[in-house]
Amino acid sequence: MKENFGKPQVVFTNKARCQDCYRCIRACPVKAIKMKEGQASVQKDRCIDCGTCIRECPQGAKTYRNDIEHVKLLLQSNMKVAVSLAPSFAGVYADWERTRIASALRKLGFQYVAETAIGAGEVAQYIAQIINENGYKSYISSACPAVINYIEKYDPECIDNITPVASPMIAHARRIKAKMGEDCAIVFIGPCIAKKSEAERPEYEGLIEAVLTFDELNDLFKSEDINLAAFEESWFNEFPTGESRLYPLLGGLAKTAAMDTDILASDIISVSGFDELKQALDLVKNSSKNYIIEPLFCSMGCVNGPGVNSKKNILTRRMDVIGYSNSRQLYTIEPEKIEIDLSAKYYQFPNTFVQEFPEDEIIRVLEKTGHAAEQDQFNCNACGYDTCHEKAIAVLSGMAEIDMCMPYMRRFAEMKSDQIIESSPNGIVILDEHFKIIHMNPAFRKFFMCSESTTGKPISYLMDPEPFYKLSSSEEDIFETTENHDNYGIICHEKLYKLNDEKQYVGIFVNITKNISDQTELDEIKAKTIKQAQELLNHQIDMAQNIAKLLGESSAKGEELVENLMKLSQDEEKKNITGDNSKNKNWIWDTYTSK
Repeated sequence: MKENFGKPQVVFTNKARCQDCYRCIRACPVKAIKMKEGQASVQKDRCIDCGTCIRECPQGAKTYRNDIEHVKLLLQSNMKVAVSLAPSFAGVYADWERTRIASALRKLGFQYVAETAIGAGEVAQYIAQIINENGYKSYISSACPAVINYIEKYDPECIDNITPVASPMIAHARRIKAKMGEDCAIVFIGPCIAKKSEAERPEYEGLIEAVLTFDELNDLFKSEDINLAAFEESWFNEFPTGESRLYPLLGGLAKTAAMDTDILASDIISVSGFDELKQALDLVKNSSKNYIIEPLFCSMGCVNGPGVNSKKNILTRRMDVIGYSNSRQLYTIEPEKIEIDLSAKYYQFPNTFVQEFPEDEIIRVLEKTGHAAEQDQFNCNACGYDTCHEKAIAVLSGMAEIDMCMPYMRRFAEMKSDQIIESSPNGIVILDEHFKIIHMNPAFRKFFMCSESTTGKPISYLMDPEPFYKLSSSEEDIFETTENHDNYGIICHEKLYKLNDEKQYVGIFVNITKNISDQTELDEIKAKTIKQAQELLNHQIDMAQNIAKLLGESSAKGEELVENLMKLSQDEEKKNITGDNSKNKNWIWDTYTSK
């Protein structure tokens, strides 16, 4: 049988919310979560759609496929659409809501509304018949799809023990098809996420169009402005008989089938939760006695399904289902007799994901985290796997990463921290509460010309302890100072702080001797430069004054020379004019002088 049904997987991770906490791996009963680069992803071929990771994820990073829009399209089409409502609805809704929910569903557009318990009654009677006729082996109830998924994928040895009977959901859907016609679209509403994948099994193709959880139904009501308080009370289209409304509870099958319901019955075992399921399956495989196993994957049964987000106490939900069943006995109308096929087949999946690895390869992975020796395998479960050996196999399978090991990562971080301290160019010293040296890094030993033999001696052996004394008596946790250690020829900027929980003191010494020396030299250069600049300025001022004086003297002499030349020129011109051209002399002279 092929596992890929062609539709998006049911359970998946919202990567934006995933916080790398490994809680989903710890919670997942089949370790179907793959970690890659700190991101968790649900592997469809391994997942059994139990929804445990959804319930356990503290960040809400695990979720399931929402089919509300698909249902809306069905209701908007011209198809007849019917509802099969799981009997656990009585544990989710208040008494007054239970009597109005049929009216609200019809308002949405559903033409047929009935309880899945009708199918549960028929299934229970058929199982009882099979057991009575073939009581030569142990039987496992086929009602819970998460249980079926687990057996088919992880415990195929028990497949032949599953009752070859369809679940109440499938049985009721077949009944609705027979009653309403093959063209009727059916929507199942219940508490279970695994029902989504059950409806998509190839042998049930075309039977159930969509599966909604109760949470999705509430969201559908909200999106369509459906307020149950505004609706009148109404009945379902058909009613179940007997104790079939108790089917979602622990022991509900035995009660519905009128088997021996004594909780101490030796051959009828009702279990819930993965741990109890595992032990029940082991009993089936290893015991020579025959048992009837009624397993429900969710603790306390379907009223605790992952599709139920109710604030009601789980025991209150259980009591509400019982109360609803008892109260409805008075109004039971025998449903119409319709012959339907109640058979089912179950298959072993090709579990290619289960791989075997040589022990030496597993040891090599364990060596990388320091867990090769058995005494070093803490099996702390911090990575999500029960044992270090199991986690090493997951690494080889590509499902886990080496750095998921918390003790390994802690040692790695401490090693990195040690490397940083040891390679730091700054001197680092750690003192105990009595100011005795606990640890020194190489830079500190070099600064203060000491060796490891100084460890255990008081800090006063190397330097003035006064800064540490001031730190210890101060209310502040940090003290900074700059000290000149003449004995060692260094000047240090010192940052001292407290480790209050450990009652220790840490000193970080930064050698600033060269910086001080460079600053002194720079100050000397600055002073010399300023002096030289002042001398140059004074010289330039003197030169400017001399030049100005020379320019002033030269200018006066030049002006006198020009005046003499002009006077001489005027005399010559006058002589020439007073010559033979005496007729024009007055005009020429007047013209010349006017210029």
